Amino acid sequence: MSPIHYRRILLKLSGEALMGAGAYGIDPGVIGRLAGEVRELVVSGVQVALVIGGGNIFRGAGLAQGGIDRVTGDHMGMLATVINSLAMQDALERLEVPVRVMSALRIDQICEGYIHRRALDYLEKGWVTIFAAGTGNPFFTTDSAASLRAVEIGADLLIKATKVDGVYSADPVRDPAAVFYRRLTYDQALQEDLAVMDTTALVLCRNSGIPLRVMNIYEPGALMRLVGGAEIGSLVEGGE
Repeated sequence: MSPIHYRRILLKLSGEALMGAGAYGIDPGVIGRLAGEVRELVVSGVQVALVIGGGNIFRGAGLAQGGIDRVTGDHMGMLATVINSLAMQDALERLEVPVRVMSALRIDQICEGYIHRRALDYLEKGWVTIFAAGTGNPFFTTDSAASLRAVEIGADLLIKATKVDGVYSADPVRDPAAVFYRRLTYDQALQEDLAVMDTTALVLCRNSGIPLRVMNIYEPGALMRLVGGAEIGSLVEGGE
C-alpha cells in the first residue's frame, strides 16, 4: 500500500453525484460504490469527513426562482442534504464502517447536532463524520459549509468531487477549447471567476491555508490514489 499523504480529509460530494444516470434521487449502486471507496480510505488510516449537497432532491436557489421564499427554500435544501447524509450513513454501516451524521439543524430524533469537539473525537477514533444541513443558515451553499467544516476540523485537504476531471477555463462540455488547469491559486480562481466553488468557500480555504483538490468522482479508485499522493484532477492552493 502507498504511504498516505493526508491524515484527515473532507470530501465534498454534490447531490447530483448520487443520482447516477437518473434524473432525480439516489442510485443505490452509485452510493454503494462511493461508500466502498470511503471504506478504503478509512481502512488505510485516513480520517474522513463528508459534506453532501442536496441538488438531487431540492436546491434552495432554484426553488426561490420558482416563487418559494428563499429562506424557506434554503431550509428545504438543507433537509435534502440530511436525506442524502442518512443514505450515505446507511451505505457505510452496511459495510461495517463506523459513521455518524451531525446536522447543523437540530433533528434529534434522526441524527445528532453538530458539536465541534465531538466531531473531532469521532474523527480521531476513525469514524466517518458526515456534516449535514450545510451551515444551518440560509444563503450559504454546501460548498461554503464544506470549507467551513474543513477549517474547523483542521483538514489536511478539501476534496471537491464533481462530474468533470478538474478545473477548466470554461465548461468543457459546452466549449471544446476550454483549458484544463492542473494547478492554480485561489486568487486566480477568484479573479478569473472559474466557478470552482463560491467566493465565500474559496476565501475561507485561502485564508486558512487548506489546499483544495477538484476531481472526477466517477473515476473508480481515484480517491485512494489521490490520498496516496497521485496528481489527480486540479489542485488549488496559495495566493498570488
